[in-house]
Amino acid sequence: MNCRKLLGNACTSFALSGAKTGILQAALLVLALGAAPLLLQAQTTPEAPDWSLPGSPTHKQVPPPPDFHRASRNFDTPIGIFQGQSDIGAALVPGSASYDSATKTYTVNSAGYNIWYNRDEFRFLWKKMSGDVSLAANVSFPVAEPPHDRKVVVIIRQDLDDDSKEVMAGEHGTGMVHMAARAVKNTSMKDMQIRVGGSLLPQDVLPQRIGLEKHGDEVAIFISVQGEPMHQFGQPVKVHFDGPFYVGIGFCPHFPTTVDSGAFSDVVLVNKAGEVH
Repeated sequence: MNCRKLLGNACTSFALSGAKTGILQAALLVLALGAAPLLLQAQTTPEAPDWSLPGSPTHKQVPPPPDFHRASRNFDTPIGIFQGQSDIGAALVPGSASYDSATKTYTVNSAGYNIWYNRDEFRFLWKKMSGDVSLAANVSFPVAEPPHDRKVVVIIRQDLDDDSKEVMAGEHGTGMVHMAARAVKNTSMKDMQIRVGGSLLPQDVLPQRIGLEKHGDEVAIFISVQGEPMHQFGQPVKVHFDGPFYVGIGFCPHFPTTVDSGAFSDVVLVNKAGEVH
């Protein structure tokens, strides 16, 4: 193919000889055919640290290094009843969220290695609040997958850092629901040994609705398995939050570079206790 036919008189400004002319013509052809922009747009999957890879028969997920943190990506973009959104811990692939007002459903899309240890990675839809709180939602996983450790959460966090003080109720892809807390910033999460589901429920039954109630410094988990009235499960935990703090819903796939989705519908978020339903 002739460079002059593609670029007209542009070639004449490069009146070089021999090999230099051939190299230059090849470069001009690449630009003319638009290959360079395509190359610039090409992306590869980010490389995830070994510690962040999910547990498997051949790999054990371990805590991140004590000093490892990434600044969260925060967006003051309202969605439904929530004031803003964050990629907590800046997962290697950005998250997103949508709200269907007809079905009152939030779909939260995220990558992220975990909500655990001394730091988190997940997409978080939040509202700033103070005082007592009631929070509840129907939860599900819209993308069919074999059961694994992904989780949808309702959560209270002191701030938007990846190592924030927090209390969460999470439902895993296996159907297990549990409560966990990070009572002090930049310390390891602790399972509060308040859990239901998994092998405790009939096969293929996932709890339908989960919630948290904050009353003073006490936070309790609520659950409805198959549509029965929500009821408190276990004893509350004590964690003090200074107002304002962040309350909302989130999703983590337990895969550092793979985006998956969690769904939340009929969300209740009230600035007082006793309204989980």
